[in-house]
Amino acid sequence: MSAVTWTALVSLASWLWLLLCQGFFWRTDVRLPPRREPDAWPSVCVVVPARDEAEVLPASLPSLLAQDYPGRAEVFLVDDGSSDGTGRLAHELARRQGRLPLTVSSPGEPPAGWTGKLWAVRHGITLARARAPEYLLLTDADIAHAPDSLRHLVAAARTGGFDLVSQMARLRVESAWERLVVPAFVYFFAQLYPFRRIGRKGARTAAAAGGCVLLRAEAAERARIPDAIRHAVIDDVALARAVKRGGGHIWLGLADGVDSVRPYPRLRHLWRMVSRSAYAQLRHNPLVLAGTVAGLAVVYLVPPLAVVVGAATGSAPAAVAGALAWLVMTGTYVPMLRYYRQPLWLAPLLPFTAFLYLLMTVDSAVQHHRGRGAAWKGRTYARPEAVPDEG
Repeated sequence: MSAVTWTALVSLASWLWLLLCQGFFWRTDVRLPPRREPDAWPSVCVVVPARDEAEVLPASLPSLLAQDYPGRAEVFLVDDGSSDGTGRLAHELARRQGRLPLTVSSPGEPPAGWTGKLWAVRHGITLARARAPEYLLLTDADIAHAPDSLRHLVAAARTGGFDLVSQMARLRVESAWERLVVPAFVYFFAQLYPFRRIGRKGARTAAAAGGCVLLRAEAAERARIPDAIRHAVIDDVALARAVKRGGGHIWLGLADGVDSVRPYPRLRHLWRMVSRSAYAQLRHNPLVLAGTVAGLAVVYLVPPLAVVVGAATGSAPAAVAGALAWLVMTGTYVPMLRYYRQPLWLAPLLPFTAFLYLLMTVDSAVQHHRGRGAAWKGRTYARPEAVPDEG
């Protein structure tokens, strides 16, 4: 057999393994687990780090302030050095339509070794601890919550005995590029961190979605959150790992009623979202980068190429193996497109989207080596080993 045929067979074998042995990552039925309302509702403090979020705050903050929660709850918005009036706007929104009390505060510039977001989260948690809450809800400033979102999160955590309950917010999908790239972003995340494994006690897989994390305050103290992960660029995964290492029981699934309102209208916006942290995901390791690029090529790019080459050269085995791999790939992507209410004809285009992600990942490494890696809203972060250890 030719090299193309062998490579296509390797790709097909990879897809059969992913289909059956990677925690059924492609299924989208992992939603909030069964729950019952507690007799006494615990107190909750909501911490919202925000840096230059005036554009999205009117669509997100009112949804938090209007939560229909039977227990005691309040919101702490931490204005992380915004220059667009985020803090003033938050006060105005609270005056106009607030139900839960709101505190707006600013921590100042982060010290060396801290990312801006985690420094803001630390400040918010410190303020919240004065209220002695049982739970903390860490949510981003671009996330809108349904009126019963907090209620359902707390009920799920109490019923299942979870120390951390996180929902992957439904990202905005309106522009052509969002339709092509966003569902694949969540699909790839689930492939790396199968949701079913995360919620299983004893499993090593740990991840969370930073837009919506309900965390038991006692578990946060036990895991030294956020100090233990102060330099993490991919802070949500680092947070989940820290909680799990501390003996915590965690859960992650897809959201209903938790939505991102941040627009990514052009490819460059999506490119920046992915490339700013892709190389950090690979631990800034060139060998891991090379292996990732090779893996993406074999798994996602080889199937359509094998079909084309096999048809052009008359190699039926190459064409058939490539077509079968492409078919399995397409089938695993369909549930995510349905979750995002997108047309199913986008499913066969997944190899093209994967190629874009491959380029974004390489660009992330290039920008890192140029000193512009992990840049976000005017800040650039070094790799963890380059920052001082505060003990």
